[in-house]
Amino acid sequence: MKTLKFKSFKADWILEGTKISTLRLFDDKDLRVGDKLDLINSDTGTVFAHAIITEVIQKTLGEINDIDLEGHEKWNSQEDMIKTHKLYYGDTVNIQTPAKIIRFKLLSGRGDRGI
Repeated sequence: MKTLKFKSFKADWILEGTKISTLRLFDDKDLRVGDKLDLINSDTGTVFAHAIITEVIQKTLGEINDIDLEGHEKWNSQEDMIKTHKLYYGDTVNIQTPAKIIRFKLLSGRGDRGI
């Protein structure tokens, strides 16, 4: 099973159902539709949910628009989006950086018997 890590506050959004997608750069996991995922709280190291990928959209960061970010937190500007991703991925991130928008559906979450 593949894994995706999220900060605690984003894990809460996922469990509430307000966050159903994530934006990933430099996909070393070869994430694809149908992949099952363990969602991990990166602050605690614990699995908080299981999910399945329902859609993958590939674009450069400069091509991403608000429609692409449905179910994902939005930024005030493209510059803010780039700045945020530089914090996670380093200073080489720019508008030409390839990105994957990963949409997913929860299969189980914290409090379910499966977790």
